[in-house]
Amino acid sequence: MKPLPYPEAPVGILSFDFDGTLHDPEADPAVGAVFFEKIMKLRELGWIWGINTGRSQLQMKQGFMEVRFPFLPDFLVARERELYTPSEFGNWYPVEDWNRQVERDHKRFFRKVKKPLQRIREYVVSETQAEWVEQEGDPAGVVASTEAEMAKICERIDAEALHSPLLGYLRNTIYLRFSHKDYHKGSALAEVTKRTGITAAEVLVAGDGHNDLDMLQCCYANWIICPSNAHVDVQQAVKDQGGYIAKERASLGVLEALEHFFPE
Repeated sequence: MKPLPYPEAPVGILSFDFDGTLHDPEADPAVGAVFFEKIMKLRELGWIWGINTGRSQLQMKQGFMEVRFPFLPDFLVARERELYTPSEFGNWYPVEDWNRQVERDHKRFFRKVKKPLQRIREYVVSETQAEWVEQEGDPAGVVASTEAEMAKICERIDAEALHSPLLGYLRNTIYLRFSHKDYHKGSALAEVTKRTGITAAEVLVAGDGHNDLDMLQCCYANWIICPSNAHVDVQQAVKDQGGYIAKERASLGVLEALEHFFPE
């Protein structure tokens, strides 16, 4: 897989979440071929596109192969904050200055929030059925037993964040990982727009889960969309901002919205 030839003068950016927004495990194919046909047509008009996901770069690379993307996107936001671009041969390269800044700020962040994280951990362990998780690259996270339980845990974290301004988190259904509040899908997308010289007025975003809410904002994009399978909270956020809620699921819903905003 290789990216399409990069346009000489990009006119806009398309930023898509992957799981649930494009990828539908219940569909065959998981991402509709008609979606890629529409991307090809928009590419002829000068649009660039990317995947903005909570997956790691390696996990997303595997996803591209599993779904059999006919061509690669022009950029990848991995783990909601790291930036990568493809070579003409299909290899992924980190945007080193940005990724170094992200890593540096997160190391500083975890040093500064040790005490509030300890209090949150004690709450999770003693008062919920959730699991506290630690892994390389993400030293603090939570897996709740239900979405309702995760909502309560988020309320507890929000209370701590009132006194710890750097304390942020990225949630997707029952999964949560702690993160510097300034780094998320929205801020990563803003960095892409800055580097390409494109403003938010020429950006479209699509997402379906809680961790997409940060980029489903008018400050980052002019066109905000979600498929019919998006979480009810996401649908409400899109509706509140005058965005487009598709009638179709996943990639077919995204295609529906693209046809609505950019008819042939």
